[in-house]
Amino acid sequence: MDKTDYHARIETPVMLDYGVYLQVDKLLTCQKPLAEMVNGDELQFQIVHQVEELWMKLIAYTLVDVLDYMERQDTHRVVTLMGRVHRLMRLMTDQLDVLETMSPKEYQQVRLQLGNGSGQESPGFKLLLRLPFDLWDKFKAHYLEARSLTVADVYDANYDHGDSYVVAEALIEFDELFQKFRANHVYLIHRSIGLGSKSLKGRPVDLLQAGARHRFFPELWDVRCDMTDAWGASYGVVRDAIHEDTDKVQQAAKS
Repeated sequence: MDKTDYHARIETPVMLDYGVYLQVDKLLTCQKPLAEMVNGDELQFQIVHQVEELWMKLIAYTLVDVLDYMERQDTHRVVTLMGRVHRLMRLMTDQLDVLETMSPKEYQQVRLQLGNGSGQESPGFKLLLRLPFDLWDKFKAHYLEARSLTVADVYDANYDHGDSYVVAEALIEFDELFQKFRANHVYLIHRSIGLGSKSLKGRPVDLLQAGARHRFFPELWDVRCDMTDAWGASYGVVRDAIHEDTDKVQQAAKS
């Protein structure tokens, strides 16, 4: 079948106001020409990763606004904008599944087009790895120190589900969703090229696996462990089984 006419319509659509505003003509030239694709899956490979970069651009832009609102202690705006970030992180994770429609053979052919490149070089990803440090500094300065609070106060000793708590939970949800994205990426690599390949030893896949275990805000995670240990010490590590009391009640009812 001759696909030339169809491909021409895909690559050079009629441009009206909507397309002009979105610069669709430029957007559609951000991928390799269809005639030069190594196989039928290279277009989706490029588009998915390009869209990931656009989402990361929007996340970074939004997080910069969050930093500003944290400095002002405008909690409502912080939480609202973090909600947007959480949705974007879920979108990024979900759309990775599209790449699982490639066979390992097709993925290897596409992978050769990358040269020595890998996702670890992603400009957007590298920026998102840096921004959590700034988020933590702002949170610590304006939601802990400025209020004479510690993380333990916020979650336990002086828990009141107030501003500091809801901002902390917004941060930890971002942390959790980001690590889920990284973990999903590891599974994608596992399915596409395998994690046990000798040729990958010591390569970016190791960084991916290590990254999936990384935490942006360890103090917010660790406080949960501290609280559980404290509760265990207060209430006893071993407690009477609930079902034993239930059994006694049932036996008494029968007699």
